[in-house]
Amino acid sequence: MARRPRPKVVTLSDAAASRMQEIMADADETYVGVKIGVKNGGCAGMEYVMDYATEAGPLDEVVEENGVKVIIDPKAILFLIGTEIDFVADKLSQRFTFRNPNQTDACGCGESVTIVPAKEEV
Repeated sequence: MARRPRPKVVTLSDAAASRMQEIMADADETYVGVKIGVKNGGCAGMEYVMDYATEAGPLDEVVEENGVKVIIDPKAILFLIGTEIDFVADKLSQRFTFRNPNQTDACGCGESVTIVPAKEEV
């Protein structure tokens, strides 16, 4: 039986990839990509985290999307499967947003979310 292709853990919109490229180009050091993860915190239970990455660990998931290397913390993979990262700019703010099919709730300020692990497809 043929196996289905494995879905990408995350995808980037063109706007997110462009902004990440700008940020990486302006960084004080040279980084290999952007590290994405989740951590416990906030009133809804979890928060998304993004940081510069100096290297990919042996268990990290690496996704190359629109010219950007995204390194996903292995503890976050099941929480992020199917997520699209976008960059939104309006009159008063600019921010990365996460469209995550595993997210079930968010706090009123939008800083924390409730995420359930993705279910394994049979």
